[in-house]
Amino acid sequence: MLASPGRGQYQITPRGREILANPPEILDIKYMERYPEFREFRSKPQDLATTPVENAELGTPEEALEAAYQSIRAGLASELLERVKSSSPRFFELLVVELLLKMGYGRAGGNGEAIGKSGDEGIDGVIAEDRLGLEMVYLQAKRWEGTVGRPEIQKFVGALHGQRAKKGVFITTGVFSSEAVNYVRTIDPRVALIDGTQLAQFMIDYNVGVALSQSYEVKKIDSDYFEE
Repeated sequence: MLASPGRGQYQITPRGREILANPPEILDIKYMERYPEFREFRSKPQDLATTPVENAELGTPEEALEAAYQSIRAGLASELLERVKSSSPRFFELLVVELLLKMGYGRAGGNGEAIGKSGDEGIDGVIAEDRLGLEMVYLQAKRWEGTVGRPEIQKFVGALHGQRAKKGVFITTGVFSSEAVNYVRTIDPRVALIDGTQLAQFMIDYNVGVALSQSYEVKKIDSDYFEE
C-alpha cells in the first residue's frame, strides 16, 4: 500500500512491503478485505464523493448545479435571440403573438392574430383577452439591432389611440432608450416594453422555440416522514 508524505511523493508502507514479499495469485477485493486499512477505506465512500466538491470554488454540489444551470440558460438565451433576429418579419410577428398567448393573455377564451402588413399603422398583432373581444391587447414587433427611442413608442401610442385601445405591448430584439422607458410610465393607454433580453428569457420560461434537453431531480430528506 502507498502513503503520501507530501504532494507528488509516495512511499510503500509496511503493509505494502508485506504484500510485495508474498504476492497473491489474484489481487482482488476478497484478498484485500483481510486488511483493516482497506476495509476502513471501503466503509467511507461518501467522504471521497463529497469532500472534493464541497471544497471546490463553486461550493456545494447544489451551488455548482445552480451555477451550471445559469450558465446553460445564458448561452441558450443568447443563441435564441440570434435565431429570432435572423427570422423573417412575419415569423417574428407570429412568434410574439404565440408568446403572449402562452403568457396568459387570451386565457378567458380569447385568441390572437398577427396582422402586420403594409398600412397596419404600427399594429403587428392583436390579442382578444375574452371571447367577445371587449378587452384587446395590441402588439408591435420590431427586429432591431439597436436602440428603440421615444419617437417610435410615440408612433405606436398614436396607433393605439386610433384603435381606442387601452393596452399595448411593444416587443423588440434590441433595447429601449431611457427616454422611451420613462415615457410609457406617464401615458394612457398603458404600454409594456419587452426588449431582446427579456424576450429570450420569456421564450425559455414559456417554452416558445425551445425543447427540453435534460431533466434532473434534486431530492432531500423529508424530515416530516421520520417524525414518530
